[in-house]
Amino acid sequence: MASARLTQAHRRARSRAALLEAAARQISRAGYGGLKLEQVAAEAGYTRGALYHQFAGKEALALAAVGWVRETWWEEVGAVFDEPRPPHEALVELARRHAVYCRRDIAGVMAALRVEFAAREHPIGAAVREVARELVARLARLIEAGRTQGSIPPGPPAPALAAASLSAIEGAVIALAGNPRDDEEVAERVARGLLGVS
Repeated sequence: MASARLTQAHRRARSRAALLEAAARQISRAGYGGLKLEQVAAEAGYTRGALYHQFAGKEALALAAVGWVRETWWEEVGAVFDEPRPPHEALVELARRHAVYCRRDIAGVMAALRVEFAAREHPIGAAVREVARELVARLARLIEAGRTQGSIPPGPPAPALAAASLSAIEGAVIALAGNPRDDEEVAERVARGLLGVS
């Protein structure tokens, strides 16, 4: 009986992950306004009923997709923060890994939602802003550490440089979506250029 529950829990987790990734791809392409639950379910290989079994509706799915992007990004890209690298190398590696992460056709998720919910209070906008705040704070700490060590030259305040770097790398990766030959190199160059490192 425990084995059957484990299998059921595994199937539920697998279907949830597939639905969230499909939702993230659709948000990346069309924003929240263009998010169609039937298309998400079909793209993930499940029925609309399976989607509604796990998510109460469109807003719940979008919020969960933001959480999925945050979680998978930190696992695949943000792990750099815990690696023993000099700050400037860590920042460049973050840019490179971000390009690789976004090859799933999800590069525009956070940008689309930030733009769509910028002018109004909404739980999705609040979730996206919280993810951005957390990431900018971590990037700013790396920039400050690099400046203290002398590997990153003085310049704009670290939080401003962190926010600009995040936006520039995100924009470059979105522009190069579908071009894996160049995305990593361009993301690295953007990071190096903004940081003022070679």
